[in-house]
Amino acid sequence: MKVGCDAKAVEMPGFPKMRVARPSDDLEALLRFYRDGLGLQVLARFDDHDGFDGIILGRPNAPYHLEFTTAHGEVAGRAPTDDNLLVFYLPDQTMWEDAVASMKSAGFDPIPSFNPYWGRVGVTFQDPDGYRVVLQRAEWSR
Repeated sequence: MKVGCDAKAVEMPGFPKMRVARPSDDLEALLRFYRDGLGLQVLARFDDHDGFDGIILGRPNAPYHLEFTTAHGEVAGRAPTDDNLLVFYLPDQTMWEDAVASMKSAGFDPIPSFNPYWGRVGVTFQDPDGYRVVLQRAEWSR
């Protein structure tokens, strides 16, 4: 896999795992959203690691995971815009319907998408920090 967009792009062997990491002021609220709503598993949890508490969520052996941290004595705040998204592509109709139903069952209602495209092809939810998650009923084919 090549990273970069110029002629001197770096070649990365294999497929590295990707971690999306961001701060939060309420790890427990995010746990309810991403674990109870989206069905991600807690892969790791840490307390007071150099002044940070955190949770890492995902699925074992998946090529991605999410890390949320709280820095002791710091305020993370909310999402900077309504267009900060994580998009999950769910090509199977039943899988997509089950994911949407799971979010609703966990108490999270869909919200209108900031970009109307996402509302035409999926459903958008907002996490407790104001970041948005799109459950897209399609396969990423590129």
